[in-house]
Amino acid sequence: MSDTNLISRPGLIDPVPVPREVTPREDGRIDLIGLSRKRIGELFETAGLDPKAAKLRSRQVFHWLYHRGVTEFEAMTDIAKTMRPWLTERFVIGRPQIVEAQHSEDGTRKWLLRTDDGQDYEMVFIPDEARGTLCVSSQVGCTLNCRFCHTGTMRLVRNLTPGEIVGQVMLARDALGEWPKGSMAGLDDGADDDEDGGGYSPDGRLLTNIVMMGMGEPLYNFDNVRDALKLVMDGDGLALSKRRITLSTSGVVPMMARAGEEIGVNLAVSLHAVSKEVRDEIVPINRKYGLEELLAACAAYPGASNARRITFEYVMLKDKNDSDDDARELVRLLKQYKLPAKVNLIPFNPWPGAPYECSTPERVRRFSEIVFDGGISAPVRTPRGRDIDAACGQLKTSSQKLSRAELDRLAEEKQAALG
Repeated sequence: MSDTNLISRPGLIDPVPVPREVTPREDGRIDLIGLSRKRIGELFETAGLDPKAAKLRSRQVFHWLYHRGVTEFEAMTDIAKTMRPWLTERFVIGRPQIVEAQHSEDGTRKWLLRTDDGQDYEMVFIPDEARGTLCVSSQVGCTLNCRFCHTGTMRLVRNLTPGEIVGQVMLARDALGEWPKGSMAGLDDGADDDEDGGGYSPDGRLLTNIVMMGMGEPLYNFDNVRDALKLVMDGDGLALSKRRITLSTSGVVPMMARAGEEIGVNLAVSLHAVSKEVRDEIVPINRKYGLEELLAACAAYPGASNARRITFEYVMLKDKNDSDDDARELVRLLKQYKLPAKVNLIPFNPWPGAPYECSTPERVRRFSEIVFDGGISAPVRTPRGRDIDAACGQLKTSSQKLSRAELDRLAEEKQAALG
């Protein structure tokens, strides 16, 4: 029985999911994806290698995993042939299982993925002329109940492990054929850990950016997200610059400073409203961490500057948050807290049963103009992948069970109807 059943669904309080380093496998082998070089070495030592050999082998394996993207120990040509079966017997190089892969008419790609314990989640790749962005999930389901978001109608099942998070990036590189090619010179048995490993330069890539904007709230899975992104940013790992990674939060205020200090990537905040009444409705975490508290945390975010602006995401909902007065109040708030800000205006992406409609194109354009006139950049995001339900707010796996979030909402609406 999976230990995911031990996780309660907490609603508006902070979730405390069962911690796990890796997802247990039926065959008993340990998946090395998502583990640091130090941790791999510890596992090798526990499995019987002496400390010096464990350190060396962990360094070699780490490079093969994260620099070359191999999925079999037999491909690790600088490791003795007699050692490779030993590794294969005890460890595995995992990838998320692909349940379904979809291609949008606009080039967007969406994958439905499955964990070793049978939990489903999604990731999306969005190609543009100048960049290719991978939208990565951090949880199976979500606990936040944002009313405009399809993922919010799911129950929170569990946090994804570091391996299941970084595995999405590796799977995307597999699918795009973007593992670098070249020599592994420098990984000889006498190489020092501080030397630059791998004598190759990465080829030009389609996958240039990562956004932690998939299923789940990244800051409710802080440790695993941090550890996964450290592997993504590690020069001896996947080597993607932190300036090309954005973490999006709905406003888990107590974790925001730690995110800036321990991860240091770009910050995006799901704002979506400028009044307590409206934000309480559409982003319920606002009842716990209000607008003023959230904006103060943004102002204190380490590394924020005009060169590294905080992105405020704002979904455009007809007659709910899209008036001229809303736009002016948005400008006032951002200036009040002296925030180096950019506003992403997101046309609402419909999904079955959604309680809102998208603002008209004219209303979105007028809102954008007011914010621009206030001296703050406010581009309108072009919806991508709508035809495969891959656009912002549309991610939800195919479970047909009525979720706890849906039951909560039905109860709230019934109570409201009764007065």
